[in-house]
Amino acid sequence: MPGPLVWDQVGERIYETGVDHGVLYLPNASGVYDTGFAWNGLTTVTESPSGAEASPQYADNIKYLNLISAEEFGGTIEAFTYPDEFAECDGSAVPSPGVIIGQQGRKIFGLSFRTQVGNDLEGTDHGYKLHLLYGCQAAPSEKAYATINDSPEALTFSWEITTTPVPVTDYKPTSLIVIDSTEVDPTDLTALETILYGDATNEPKLPTPDEVITLFTTVMAASASSGSSGSSGSSKSSSSSPSTV
Repeated sequence: MPGPLVWDQVGERIYETGVDHGVLYLPNASGVYDTGFAWNGLTTVTESPSGAEASPQYADNIKYLNLISAEEFGGTIEAFTYPDEFAECDGSAVPSPGVIIGQQGRKIFGLSFRTQVGNDLEGTDHGYKLHLLYGCQAAPSEKAYATINDSPEALTFSWEITTTPVPVTDYKPTSLIVIDSTEVDPTDLTALETILYGDATNEPKLPTPDEVITLFTTVMAASASSGSSGSSGSSKSSSSSPSTV
């Protein structure tokens, strides 16, 4: 039933905060992110889309249309530390344990992390979002080492990242997928997290966008089909019942 808009109702004051559960994924020779490593000490992940800029076109003495440039995705990762396996993504090589050589090639990597979704009733227990990043490449960044004093601070590492989008069936290539736990089926979400974080029998891996989409749409399609069949069966039963008149 139509009604006026209402703002800030109880339970609808949503916000997002925090960053945790970081995982670094490295691709194999086929480009599959089949190995994952826990990333401790994440402090900030900044997502920085760019592009999608309007280029106005004029004709007949009027603004005829806007052409939009391609959109790109980049960002910044900040952390107190990083997995040893990230060294090859940061332009380092390790010829022998404890020996690190800089200015080497920079390997492509994938990343997943989690942010908290809160509201006015449940706080940050309301839910969370999983962010999946593909085709990342880290740029060189400075490291500022300072003397220990009466206000010591831990060194924070920072990397600017660019991305190369990966294919998605029926959609444009992408470098980012976000999964909202408050919107998806809990069983599907658990299945995805088992893939992302591994279990007793499987290594953690970063599934492709197509695999993620299939995981969440297959059950939805099955549920819809089941509901349709149930409705159809009910209709048949009703129509075949003998008249009581």
